Amino acid sequence: MVEIQHLTKLFGTQAAVNDISFSAGRGEILGFLGPNGAGKSTTMKIATGYLPPSAGTVRIADFDVVEHPLEVRRRVGYLPEHNPLYLDMYVHEYLDFIGRVHGLSGGALRERVKELVARVGLTREQNKQIGALSKGYRQRVGLAQALVHDPQVLILDEPTTGLDPNQIGEIRQLIRELGQDKTVIFSTHILPEVQALCDRVVIISRGQLVADSPVRDLGALAKGETIIRAEFEGTIDPTSLRQLPGIRAVEQAAGGVWVIRTDGRGDQRRAISQLAAQQGWLLLGLRQEEQSLEQVFQQLTTKK
Repeated sequence: MVEIQHLTKLFGTQAAVNDISFSAGRGEILGFLGPNGAGKSTTMKIATGYLPPSAGTVRIADFDVVEHPLEVRRRVGYLPEHNPLYLDMYVHEYLDFIGRVHGLSGGALRERVKELVARVGLTREQNKQIGALSKGYRQRVGLAQALVHDPQVLILDEPTTGLDPNQIGEIRQLIRELGQDKTVIFSTHILPEVQALCDRVVIISRGQLVADSPVRDLGALAKGETIIRAEFEGTIDPTSLRQLPGIRAVEQAAGGVWVIRTDGRGDQRRAISQLAAQQGWLLLGLRQEEQSLEQVFQQLTTKK
């Protein structure tokens, strides 16, 4: 449904996006991550036809965004990072206007607007001017305009910005529902949101692709460090622990728990267990912590 091949965007001599390739299919929710300035918004603007690429191709539902921009826009719903709205228009009036831009009219348009107002949680605010709405409700209006023409592909740049925890939960549920039969690509800085919603994640840094992986497999991409927590009864001398191959640091935590940091190149739990038996230490527990998405993100986006 979305095919990005060798995409590059130059601003002068600076490459905001540098030869990235990835795809997303129907029924897939793809998280698009990266630090500020990584090129996420630039990529989304190219994919929706707002910016031309310097090189490479973007195809939406088999239509090239450069060669067939109108066909692409008929099939894409877009919520940009800075949600542009006509603040002096009423919610219904604005959505009606956007629907007519997309060629909807009459009873079908009225029913579509009514459905969307309920679906994105605007029922209580629907008779207000957009300028009188809170930031969170304005974000909902932006999401509704992206959906008004029932697009095949939904591209959302920071869709939960400004929402309170209850609103975030409602919008996440809506994105899950939409992802059942649409292609959804969204960027976010809320990493637990990616774990809660996404099938796959693409991470870019400094305009380059650094990861394209199912969320469940992300930990395997970051080999920088593994943390093991070992609990012993009584006191131990950590000197011999520090001398084991692959051990970077050994630090005492609360009680008899020791935090053992390794280089991530193997599972050192067997060696720790064997050492404990040799030293006569009573080992009560040994647990290797999985890399959090935050740790993986930091490692992948700070590599030199």
